[in-house]
Amino acid sequence: MESVRRFGAIVGADLLERIRSARFWVIQGLLCIASWWSFPTMEKDYMVLALNGHLRGEYSSAWIGMVVAMLAIWLSLIGFYLVRGTLVRDFETRVWQLLVATPLTRSSYLLAKWCSNMAVLSLVMAGALAVGVVAQLVRAENMHVNLVELVKPALLLALPSLALTSLLALVFDLVPWLRRTAGNVLFFILWVASLAATAPAIQSVNPAEGAPWLGDPRGMVAFQHSVARQVAPQLKDEQMKNGFCVVCGVKKDQRATFMWDEWRLDGTMVLGRMLWLLLAVGGVLLSSRWIDRAAASCEKTRTNSANGSGRRLRLLEVMMTPLQKTQLGTLVAAELQLTLRQRAGWWWLAVLAASGAGMIAPMPGAALAVVVSWGLLLDKYGQAALQERSTRTGAIVFSASGAGKRVLQARWIVLSALGVLVNLPAVLRFSVSEPVVAVAIVIVAASIPAWSLAFGALTGNSRTFELLACVFGYLALNEVAVLNVSVNPGWTAVVHGLMLPLALILAVWSWRRLSQG
Repeated sequence: MESVRRFGAIVGADLLERIRSARFWVIQGLLCIASWWSFPTMEKDYMVLALNGHLRGEYSSAWIGMVVAMLAIWLSLIGFYLVRGTLVRDFETRVWQLLVATPLTRSSYLLAKWCSNMAVLSLVMAGALAVGVVAQLVRAENMHVNLVELVKPALLLALPSLALTSLLALVFDLVPWLRRTAGNVLFFILWVASLAATAPAIQSVNPAEGAPWLGDPRGMVAFQHSVARQVAPQLKDEQMKNGFCVVCGVKKDQRATFMWDEWRLDGTMVLGRMLWLLLAVGGVLLSSRWIDRAAASCEKTRTNSANGSGRRLRLLEVMMTPLQKTQLGTLVAAELQLTLRQRAGWWWLAVLAASGAGMIAPMPGAALAVVVSWGLLLDKYGQAALQERSTRTGAIVFSASGAGKRVLQARWIVLSALGVLVNLPAVLRFSVSEPVVAVAIVIVAASIPAWSLAFGALTGNSRTFELLACVFGYLALNEVAVLNVSVNPGWTAVVHGLMLPLALILAVWSWRRLSQG
């Protein structure tokens, strides 16, 4: 009983700390809004979770629960950034050293952290389900509320997916090089790759065959098999040929609904979903053997960071000498040296390769090289507003009159200059051939650090901006013009130029709150 009490105390304390944070309620609110928008009336020009692009289930409890379970696909991405960092926080604050002195085992400690992650994500999903019930009653297509059918998809489809997300959040905290920006980027890549890998399995589902016993972690294959088996008898064969989409634009004369009063399961499907959940629990227990090593590496990293001075870069010191005649110039020189001295050798080689590609590669390859160059600065963008907090120097830095304003100016200037410098060959190249592209690169290079400072100071963590950067980087690969200067450079330059003042105003306001706190 004493072990159970200690286990519950860790879960409860961790959960209370999470739900007291502003970002939990922001994510909760965003998912509740998304849940409401997922149940549009038939007059709207879109559907959520539609078959063949224009068919959806009648708004019954069973279909409401299924839609929310599919929304958990996005929660499996956002939730990772919401719950990760709990182990690193214990290591850095030395709470782990206190816990290790108790009879609590490593496995129990890590399992408690996993349960805390699951509780946070389950609360967020429960809020979305509650909004779904309200939408069911308001839309009034089926007024009978069946709690069993409502919760069933969330338990069998969404819960195993969130369990794996909770596991990876812990594993990434245990691996030293995955604790920061690299881990945030890698998880996004894995998440996108897993969706792409699942698509062929969805298309190959045959309702005439038995239910998939394992399927995919997010349950999309199981869902496709269920709708193909239950809905096909209500429709013509050609209406089921294109599978399902999560969000679809539809024409007014194509909208239709079908009956979905219950989700009929069989034993093999339930067994497969439970297996994914057991795999997550097993991964947690296996990972416990690396906790001590991870805690030691965290302490070693902190010691090396305090003792290491980085590269000398004497040429840079000489070049920065003229700037050190004013307070702002001295801060700019210090920020630039601090940023570049800590860069590893591989980073310089990667910048050289990306810059070379931006100079000689044809479009759109050159534009993607520009985005990659900005991506190499992502760790500095993410930590731009949090440097004083992470180094615990805020009380000293902000004690001088006007220091907060000057530090903010210097940091934005340095990051903007670096965003241009890493792409200087591309800027010089396009200044001659396509000036609009060169202008777009310079404006975006100034816009990115402004938004990074704003989001970092506003949210108090780097993960929000890093997630957004991954999303927009992915969109750039798909030739969306927000960061990709090859698609419509004029539009990109104008949008970022118009939004830049807003970003700077938000950065100044949130920075003032951060420095005063």
